[in-house]
Amino acid sequence: MSLVLTRIDNRLIHGQVLETWVPYVDADCIVVANDGVADTPLQKMMMESSVPSRIRVEIGTIAEITALFASNTMDGLKVLLLFGSTADALRAYRGGLLYQQLNLGNLHAGAGKTRLSCTIFLDPEDLDDLEALEEAGVAITARCIPADSERPWRKLIPKRSRE
Repeated sequence: MSLVLTRIDNRLIHGQVLETWVPYVDADCIVVANDGVADTPLQKMMMESSVPSRIRVEIGTIAEITALFASNTMDGLKVLLLFGSTADALRAYRGGLLYQQLNLGNLHAGAGKTRLSCTIFLDPEDLDDLEALEEAGVAITARCIPADSERPWRKLIPKRSRE
């Protein structure tokens, strides 16, 4: 298995992923690691049905996807891995689903979140999660679509909030 992109995107499988990221990284498999979607049959079915049949789709809980990656069933696939939150990405990493790079795509606004770019809103817990991943050796960048330039995630944080 080749992990061609690991991305946090609250929307998980959606048009931007299917129309820009899948062709850009030449993925033939999309994996969603998210407990909420895995436990919501209708949402899971809608996501699965939106993906062209030539692309394999796996949607499961963090634990299920971690076990899937530990098995040999993904051999030979070019995998685009999606998380719904920083907490999901950190939990999976700590559970043994290791990756070297992480793309921050879309993290929506919410209570207590600060806007760092047009598509990225983070709260203190998100920052802690990303710092933990970075300390573990994960290179984290922000990039909404392939045409955008990659930016180190820390450059999005205003200086006053890093002091």
